Amino acid sequence: MRALGIILAGGNNNRMRELSNRRAIAAMPVAGSYRSIDFALSNMANSHIAKVAVLTQYNARSLNEHLSSSKWWDFGRKQGGLFVFTPTITPDNSFWYQGTADAIYQNLDFLKRSHEPYVVIASGDCVYKLDYNKVLEYHIAKRADVTIVCKDVDANEDVTRFGVLRMNEDYRIEEFEEKPMVSDYHTISTGIYVIRRRQLIEMIERCAQEGRHDFVKDILIRYKNLKRIYGYKIQDYWNNISTVEAYYKTNMDFLKPEVRDYFFHQYPDIYSKIDDLPPAKYNPGCQVKNSLVSSGCIINGQVENSVLFKKVYVGNNCVIKNSIILNDVYLGDNTHIENCIVESRDTIRANSYYCGEDEIIVVVEKNERYAL
Repeated sequence: MRALGIILAGGNNNRMRELSNRRAIAAMPVAGSYRSIDFALSNMANSHIAKVAVLTQYNARSLNEHLSSSKWWDFGRKQGGLFVFTPTITPDNSFWYQGTADAIYQNLDFLKRSHEPYVVIASGDCVYKLDYNKVLEYHIAKRADVTIVCKDVDANEDVTRFGVLRMNEDYRIEEFEEKPMVSDYHTISTGIYVIRRRQLIEMIERCAQEGRHDFVKDILIRYKNLKRIYGYKIQDYWNNISTVEAYYKTNMDFLKPEVRDYFFHQYPDIYSKIDDLPPAKYNPGCQVKNSLVSSGCIINGQVENSVLFKKVYVGNNCVIKNSIILNDVYLGDNTHIENCIVESRDTIRANSYYCGEDEIIVVVEKNERYAL
């Protein structure tokens, strides 16, 4: 493909509550065996983008470990590869990334040394499948300066955490508002952009000269009347996991047969780093209904409408309902978990009871299971 990829995976927000204390949002586990960033990386690989840069910053240890080898997404080759860039102190700059545009600016040499004519920019906190080739073809056919991948959402959807836009009959963007309090429009930006490499370099350098740092506010919104910015609508599944509620809903969507079939059984595939773990073990007397149970789990109790990630131990007489149990959790005997997200590497003591009634509870046991 005549494009290189940039994945923005360094951000953080308070809407993930305790879940973002240990890891970047792009490293959040999704659908039992994946990380959020796997979907963007797999889309890059399936679109034959051979050169991909991941810009990381906040709580990047877990994410950097996950990206330690490019072979899982087939980027390990002589031409191209997977590049992970973190903020670096130089004689000219000692700042962390001050925004998405600044993150690209601090790694501008990567763009300048590349030869691909186009750049695909994506975020690392979205769950979807997309052929970027189709977006690039659309971008060229429209003779666009920038193409934004967008999606229509339901009228009752909360759009305050998205960029909201309005297009004319030719799909040219006429209005673009970032995270509005109130909006009459229901077309949102998915955070995926296609732009010519030389033009991106020019815009980013001008942004830096003016002391501006945000890609959406300082490039897309400022230039919407000066540049030809078009929208490309997608109809298939897409979700952003940047809040606890959205993260819970996305994982629960994988309990629907049509969503599982779309991601697990329909080409192209989603790839991830593989752990050498035994298959899940279901001991006599356990009951499992409509749940995703990952490798390395041992089930003794009752699990219903839940997603269990790798290496979860469910003790005797436990009841797990409508919950997400992250990696390497030990649930003691007679524990009841309902409408909860249990943080990874927790030990839930026997006879514990957690039930979220009005909202999803994030369970974090402050115990010392591992020595520091």
